[in-house]
Amino acid sequence: QTFFDPATQAGNEKVSKLSLVDLAGSERAGKTGAEGARLKEGSNINKSLTTLGIVISSLADASAGKRKGGFIPYRDSILTWLLKDNLGGNSKTVMVATISPALDNYEETLSTLRYADRAKRIVNNAIVNEDSNSKVIRELREELDRLKAMISSGGGGAGGEGA
Repeated sequence: QTFFDPATQAGNEKVSKLSLVDLAGSERAGKTGAEGARLKEGSNINKSLTTLGIVISSLADASAGKRKGGFIPYRDSILTWLLKDNLGGNSKTVMVATISPALDNYEETLSTLRYADRAKRIVNNAIVNEDSNSKVIRELREELDRLKAMISSGGGGAGGEGA
């Protein structure tokens, strides 16, 4: 998003990214009756979700101070690599956990709630992304305005009248 300040004649650019991900659910082969390619796809989903759980636990432990400078295994899965900035980077992250009240989905619901609890423990300190050139220009204009105000108020030092 680009802003233009008419008073300073400077532009300011802020950059953000939005990621929406549907993590589906754990695929239980016996429950779904999957076979062949569908079974392989479910297996890959489970592998990605397991890796995501490990990354979330690592980040939660690091946020709680249990783990200092520890390795976070983002590269173990394409899913975690894509979500790297959202999970442990400069971002604000929201997780929506959908659960089922049905008794036959008890294990999936419990697993989802555990996921959400671990994700809730991750602490990120997000700051506004600002284009570095725009930031430097803005800071220099502010300094210039401050110096002009000093000169006009008589605090300019040497070089005034009578010099």
